[in-house]
Amino acid sequence: MNTTTILFAAGIAFLLIFLSGFCLSRKGRPLNRGLSTAHKLISLAAGIYLLFTIYQRNKVVALGVQEWIAIAVTGLCFLGTVASGGLLSADKPAPAALLRVHQIVPVLTLLASGLTLYLLLG
Repeated sequence: MNTTTILFAAGIAFLLIFLSGFCLSRKGRPLNRGLSTAHKLISLAAGIYLLFTIYQRNKVVALGVQEWIAIAVTGLCFLGTVASGGLLSADKPAPAALLRVHQIVPVLTLLASGLTLYLLLG
């Protein structure tokens, strides 16, 4: 796959994730199941797509230490985003701090993913 296609697909995925998350937060509780499911599936697809890109790049040229560190940070950000989102989607009301975490960590995930893709494709 060429660089433009990878970046375009990743950008569209993150845009859809943020838009669906924004719509979920605006609609309030109870969460819209369809929108919540779409938000989770798009997020999962973006994570798998990033893993696929990493795998393909590693097959062509072995990844360096900087790239592996960026991948690890991105993975931790993804896990933090998924964990905080999962806790927010539970039936019990979540503390306000958890909502703030879920507002910040996805932005860190976006930045870490961008850095990772820059290192992998640049």
